[in-house]
Amino acid sequence: MSMKKNYVVETIRKAQMLELLNRGKRVDERALDQHREITVQTGVIQKANGSAIVTLGDSQVLAGVKIATGAPFPDTPDKGLLVVNAEILPLASPYAEPGPPSEEAIELARVVDRGIRESEMVDLHKLCIVEGKTVYTVFVDVNIMNVDGNLFDATSYAVVCALRTAKMKKYAIENDKVVMKDEETPVPVEKTPVSVTLARFGDKLVVDPNGEEEGAMDMRITITTDDDGNVCASQKGEASTITPAQVLEAADTSIRIGREIRAQLVEATKS
Repeated sequence: MSMKKNYVVETIRKAQMLELLNRGKRVDERALDQHREITVQTGVIQKANGSAIVTLGDSQVLAGVKIATGAPFPDTPDKGLLVVNAEILPLASPYAEPGPPSEEAIELARVVDRGIRESEMVDLHKLCIVEGKTVYTVFVDVNIMNVDGNLFDATSYAVVCALRTAKMKKYAIENDKVVMKDEETPVPVEKTPVSVTLARFGDKLVVDPNGEEEGAMDMRITITTDDDGNVCASQKGEASTITPAQVLEAADTSIRIGREIRAQLVEATKS
């Protein structure tokens, strides 16, 4: 969710931003390829199977993992389920409203879910208990606590950290019945996907747009990469276009910056 647009103010402010960008500067004095500071806290919800709060600049996101058992999808009988849902709380922004999830929240959840799923972060085969009958279902619920731009990355990092620290109950088959044990085991996390969002202003791309920049950007692109530097998913936002050369530039930037952020997320979730 970006700041609500006032087109008179936006036009004036955008001109100022472009002038700064042409000199290699931004409104908050960051470099064009510089991410805001990221802080991570894990284990913040005691009754959840895993949880994390991620603060990116002034954007703050809480993610909680709940694991249960259920039936698999008919077309994937040997795979567990992983579902990401997001809600932008009314207190998070003056422009957020109570009620059903907004279009922005739905897009946010789908983009994050796709990056997690396509990277194969969680081995869904290892979530199968009885093929065709019983599998683990992993639900990740996200609450946006404060909005100041780039919720895609902040949400993705919160979900990744919550999953990396999540644990689930072990189950055994006894007398043809699925029986829950007291033991716990970590969620089978195989990779650590990292999304990097860039905004375009004219012919300039900037990393991690804040709320003010999102209100004036031409378009944005979110690219998720895995541990091997492979691009797993991407999503373009806003109506404006982007050239093939800019897509390649965005991909290279996402791979490079993704390595740095991945190391930070892994370190923050080691315990």
